[in-house]
Amino acid sequence: MRVGLVGRGIQASRTPEMHRAEGAAMGMDLRYDLIDIDLMAPVPPLGDLIARAGSDGYAGLNVTYPFKRAALDHLDQVSDAAARVGAVNTIIFQGRRRFGHNTDFWGFAESMRQGLPGRAPGRVLLLGAGGAGGAVAHALADLGATTITIADRDSAAAAALAASVNATGPGRAVVATDLAQAARDADGIVNATPMGMAAHPGTALSPDLLESRHWVADIVYFPLETAFLRAARARGCATLSGAGMAVFQAVRAFRLFTGLEPSPARMRATFESFDTTAPA
Repeated sequence: MRVGLVGRGIQASRTPEMHRAEGAAMGMDLRYDLIDIDLMAPVPPLGDLIARAGSDGYAGLNVTYPFKRAALDHLDQVSDAAARVGAVNTIIFQGRRRFGHNTDFWGFAESMRQGLPGRAPGRVLLLGAGGAGGAVAHALADLGATTITIADRDSAAAAALAASVNATGPGRAVVATDLAQAARDADGIVNATPMGMAAHPGTALSPDLLESRHWVADIVYFPLETAFLRAARARGCATLSGAGMAVFQAVRAFRLFTGLEPSPARMRATFESFDTTAPA
């Protein structure tokens, strides 16, 4: 079976090895390719990449930054979760047809259920309204967040995401107008921007706005401890790294690719093995 990941700057992704190792554990010869736009010149259109993967015999693709929303334009059908979020991170090829799914949605929710057990989201400040931010926002709504205040440099994207969330729970999501005040009002803060990645150093929110009463989550997992999480821990916040979302989205994607039930514990062990082998 051949699958792959489409994105930019993805050479450090842990997703391929999670899928390969789980396939091997289940007796499968599973090939997982990286389709890194940053290594291509000239850069082909996303639609051409997806079409080529289908014609080359791929069973499916994962899709990551910055293509999760754009991929919607190149599919025949999408799951309810993908339609609700407005983004896909998994594409399944069936003959000539392409089906889009969003496993980030369940991945973040499951990560929070297991990583911060018993903690109600309460009032949440969500940083980022892109494809990952959409999945997080809807997951937070399903987890019972009372208010989701969305901050993004693209105010139109923030407004569109708020409207999408409010379509299922009117009045729950609002657009941030004062970031500092939104942080003061929040019980929890989630970074769903690329800020903190190795290629995008820094934080999307000033660490000075963090308080010990906040719970703080980051979807970035490379590095596993971002500057944002490090600052949150230093202030005594309960924290949730991007590891859980990365593992659980892969668990569901593996199920979609193969039709088999993977072991979340085994995939988590593969994910964590990078930390014992990677150079300091």
